[in-house]
Amino acid sequence: MPWRRVFLWAGALALMACASVLAQGGLRIVPLVSDRDVVVSFDAAGAYTDDVRAAILSGLKTTVTYEIELRMVVPTWVDRTIASAIVTVSDQYDNLTRRHTLTRVVDGRVEDEQTTEDEAVVRRWLTSLSRVPVVRTSKLDQTRDYYVRVRARVRPRGTSILGWTGGLSGEAKFTFIP
Repeated sequence: MPWRRVFLWAGALALMACASVLAQGGLRIVPLVSDRDVVVSFDAAGAYTDDVRAAILSGLKTTVTYEIELRMVVPTWVDRTIASAIVTVSDQYDNLTRRHTLTRVVDGRVEDEQTTEDEAVVRRWLTSLSRVPVVRTSKLDQTRDYYVRVRARVRPRGTSILGWTGGLSGEAKFTFIP
């Protein structure tokens, strides 16, 4: 019986520690509803770890994939996915020229490319996105509760986001009122 309590307390402490790590370096998600579109901006400032930096500087192509889902809250049932988007941002570092070639792909289309020598630009490029269109507001039901879920994974597999190989995720809720 006393061992059972020890295990329960240890499990509770482990859960609190995990929640603390996610709160410190988790995703900050901001869904914005305009007249025509729902757009999402987010920042994962803590995701640029020493492992990610080391992989970049080794010359390996480093890619972060963000899966964005707009979901509708359905009471007493499974929440419904209304729309989704996949954003892939990558960095290919050239050791000879000391330049980073950055690429952003949204749903299979190349949206932006640039070359830089500034590591701060690379950090922002890989960890934050602004105003990613997710869905037209005409597809949303009035006065329903929605939330945006963002999940992030990094490649190569040896690197990790926040030390977790499974990736990083977060949610932000909002109510659609036209």
